Amino acid sequence: MRVALVSDVFFGQNGEARLRQRLADAKARGSSLAVLPEIPLNPWSPATSTPRAEDAEPPGGPRHQILSRCARDVGIAVVGGAIVQDPSSGKRHNTALVFDVDGNLAGIYRKVHLPDEEGFREPCHYDPGDDPPAAIRAGGLTFGVQICSDMNRPQGSQLLGAMGAMAIVNPRSTQAITYERWKLVFRANALTSTSYVLSVNRPGPEQGVEIGGPSIAVDPNGDVLVESRDPLITVDVDEGIIKAARRRYPGYLALFPGIYARGWAGLDSV
Repeated sequence: MRVALVSDVFFGQNGEARLRQRLADAKARGSSLAVLPEIPLNPWSPATSTPRAEDAEPPGGPRHQILSRCARDVGIAVVGGAIVQDPSSGKRHNTALVFDVDGNLAGIYRKVHLPDEEGFREPCHYDPGDDPPAAIRAGGLTFGVQICSDMNRPQGSQLLGAMGAMAIVNPRSTQAITYERWKLVFRANALTSTSYVLSVNRPGPEQGVEIGGPSIAVDPNGDVLVESRDPLITVDVDEGIIKAARRRYPGYLALFPGIYARGWAGLDSV
């Protein structure tokens, strides 16, 4: 199964046409799933601490519809995203939206871990998600989503590996200067979850924020398969490699979720 990592963003007047072309290029290279960066149809909204109404949308809103149409028209599964506002609570969430090859919504995931520093004022724009990640099936692949900083708290990756996710996809928006730290995390999470880790970054600086640095694919042995600033790279997910990694150390170690659940109980405010 081939996955495309698309390091590009698609807001503005011709965003939909450019997205459709990128997805067509990904499919032409044999990909059944394309992964886009964090909130790819928005400017980098958290560059400032001022939220804008137009940066968010209700469930099924215009960005959702663009992603759905492009997935259906090209015939490729897509991991995209939007800032989605809950109509009942009014809360906004940085939400990954996963569409199958027919443009149907196959799953969602809402970012949990929100940075709050210069250029990344995320709590000003959306609230943390409150649901754990789940395995999603699209494009012939069972995978889970962790958005950007979620990878720096490895519980989600461990949970997805235990659920049988073949890959953990990670749309992100990070600075080039921090890339080596991220790379260490990606390799560790791949090795300990025995899943592929596939992370795609926004392509370059926006609104004075020095966003940039490679997209990366790591196999379940912790080996880097590809790291590149190219706008489109592909990686093959091999089920045989996953199964072999899960038979070897540390893949065969029992997880004991009950033990750790007891340890975490009562620490929700940490």
